[in-house]
This record gives sequence, C-alpha cells and structure tokens, in this order.
Amino acid sequence: MRRAPIAVVALLAALATTVPASTAGAQAPEPRIDAAAWYLVGDDGSVLARRDAGRPRAIASITKLMTAIVVLEHAKLDDVVRVSPQAAGIGESTVYLRAGEELTVAELLRATLIPSANDAAEALALHVGSGSVDRFVELMNEKAADLGLTETHFENPHGLDEAGHFSSARDTTALVRFALGIPFIREALSRETLSLPGGRTFTTTDDLLASWGPLVAGKTGHTQRAGWSQAAAARRGDTIVYGSVLGSGSRTTRNDALRSLLTYGLAQYRSVRVIDRSRVYATSSTPYGRPDVELVVPRSVVSSIRVGRSLVERVVAPTALALPIAKGDHLGRVEVYDGNRLVASSNLVAAESVPDAGLWAKAQWYAAETVRNLWGMVT
Repeated sequence: MRRAPIAVVALLAALATTVPASTAGAQAPEPRIDAAAWYLVGDDGSVLARRDAGRPRAIASITKLMTAIVVLEHAKLDDVVRVSPQAAGIGESTVYLRAGEELTVAELLRATLIPSANDAAEALALHVGSGSVDRFVELMNEKAADLGLTETHFENPHGLDEAGHFSSARDTTALVRFALGIPFIREALSRETLSLPGGRTFTTTDDLLASWGPLVAGKTGHTQRAGWSQAAAARRGDTIVYGSVLGSGSRTTRNDALRSLLTYGLAQYRSVRVIDRSRVYATSSTPYGRPDVELVVPRSVVSSIRVGRSLVERVVAPTALALPIAKGDHLGRVEVYDGNRLVASSNLVAAESVPDAGLWAKAQWYAAETVRNLWGMVT
C-alpha cells in the first residue's frame, strides 16, 4: 500500500495527480447578499457561506417542503381528497379550492408546491391528519426532529405567520436538500405551470426557474414577518450546491440574492478526473521471466472537487502475481480521499493477459537461474 498526494486543477483535469491546484475560486470573496440570513453548502457537505444561519426566523411557504414530505410518507398519490370548508377558507396564496370538490393528493401537492397554495396545503393536512391540522403539524415536527432540524418548529402546514412557527437558514437548506431527493417533489418544483380541473391554470412562484439555467428547483416564501425568502439547489456539470436566503426586502432582491449565493457556490468546485483510465497505477512482476503486468482501471471517474483541496490517493496492489493472468482480472484497488471523505474508488485490473509459462519455459528459466547463481558464486 502506498499514498501519494494529488492536486485539484480547474482546466487540466487529466493531470490532476501532478498539477498544482488553482485557487482562484477558493480565494474569490463572498458576494454581497441582500438578505437577513443565508446559508450555502456543497454536495460534499462543505459550508461555503453563511450569515446568521442558526437564528430562528419566519420562513413563510418554505414550510410547504415539510408539508409535502409528510404527506408523501402518509398518503398515496392517487388518494382522493374532498375539500373541506376550512381548507377552502384559507386565504392569501390559493388555487381557489371550493368546498366539496375532489382532487387527488398528487394534484393538491403540486398546487402546494408550484403556485404555493395555502388552501391546498390545508386540505392535505386535514386529509392526512384525519380531520385535525394539529395532528398533522405534530407529524411535521416529528419529521423535523428526525432530520436533525434543531432550529425548526411548525405551527401550521402552509407557513402563514404564527407565533412559534420558525426555522433558520441552516435548517431550510437541509430541508430543501432532503426534499429535492424525493422524485415527486423535485419533479413538481421543476414545473413552471400547473393546471387543475375546471380550467384553472397557475404559474410557479419561482422566478429563477425559467430565467436562470443552473437552478435545479427550490421553494419560495413570503409573508410580512418572513420577508422574501427561498431555499433552492443549483447545478453546473457534476457540481450541485444548496442554499437559502431569508428575509430579503423584495421579490427582485431575493432573486438576485439567491442567484448570487448559488453562483458563488458553484464557482467553488471543478470537475476533476480523479481516477484516470489512461494511467498505469501499479506494476506487478510474474514468475519464470514472463512480462510484468500493468494494473489499470476499467474506466475514468470524474468528481466535483472543491478548488484548492489536496487529495490523497491510496493504491493497494500486489508486488508479484502467480500465473496465469487474464486481461481484466481484478488485482488491486485505488481510492481517492478528500480528508476522510472517500471521493472515488475503482478496482485495478490487468491491462493484458499473461499465460502460464509451460513446462519447457519453466525448465529453461530454472536452468538459466542456476547458471546465474553459480556464476555469482564463482565471481
């Protein structure tokens, strides 16, 4: 086993084992974020930027991420929900649900997430809570505890301002990261429009979805106490980052703040070929004078690595091999680490076949070795 340092490089990824890392991205100053609080993390868990990230704040409709998570854990998408007068009476952002109409859980979830409908969130809470919003909110808080959201507490399923209803930039970032790992939520939040029975059509509250290509998806929120807020993810190539901005002063300011924050996060990473198919990682000897065996990887691996990080490569391979060897035989392993985090790994395989020597070749080899040893004794 041997260890060798390898470095991250932005443009010369093929030479990542020898070229010093570019630190341009790592040295770039954090952008000016016009918000009361923000938090930004990479997919590797690195905290890239923060301000007042643990302070409890109103989060408005970002709440609906948890509503959707809990509904999906306790209801089926094709369940039919009859809208109650209580749900139909919820105001502000709505899809104009009518008491007594019936929609599926899937339709109501999309209404909750895309146009951020409070009435749809209330209808789902009553459905899952068997007629009790309080029972549903208990499920929300239990899930928050399960996810380790220690700075979060819910009082309702829609996020309208209410005493005791709060989260933080750090927790909302963790929440959107978890929520976007659920296919239904990710797909819903990537839609720009929603159509419901009765000819009702609505557009997303997420302005960046159509205007900024790197955005994966996110959830907006706005109330008087929360200000303009959003939690979202952005992707460029193999790099994905997650962030929240809470308490911006206007819709436009929130959009600019989130875009700046996520753009800064994406700039902190480069795609690097951390395992290279064209490279020989080790050479193992074979007996009877047969050729050495080069150990290579079946395919290259490209990973998103934070700029300026030093990686460590760990190669485990035999120094000598028994015959015969077939091309592609698994004969070792290579692992690449960023600190204690395993970035990538691969089996090492034989680049070429080496057949057994055969009796005559072995006899010749032993005879030559005997002569060589005798000559060494004489000289």
